[in-house]
Amino acid sequence: MGNANSRKGRFGEVTAIRFLEEQGHRILERNWKYRRVEIDIISVCGQTLHFTEVKTRFSNCFGLPESAVHSVKLNRLKLGAEAYLEEHPQWQRISFDVLAISIRGQQTEIRHFLDLS
Repeated sequence: MGNANSRKGRFGEVTAIRFLEEQGHRILERNWKYRRVEIDIISVCGQTLHFTEVKTRFSNCFGLPESAVHSVKLNRLKLGAEAYLEEHPQWQRISFDVLAISIRGQQTEIRHFLDLS
């Protein structure tokens, strides 16, 4: 099961990166880790540094992908962002984002939630 989940996660992240780059983002980091926190994607668009959580689902049996990003997950994302910003203090504008990817057969739907702080 873990292997299928990791393949799904990798597929979702590749899809997310392609989407973000098409939106003008420059990817700085993938799967950046700080202690027990992992930030899926760190990117820059314009003057804003984006910390992005990617959630991918192949079924709605357990709800939409964005429903898996709860307050605990957002708080961990913010903790990781604080650590990243200590190493890269030049960023003044930041955004906490979620990319929700739903895949049904050959159809992919991407919902981008910006600045969930």
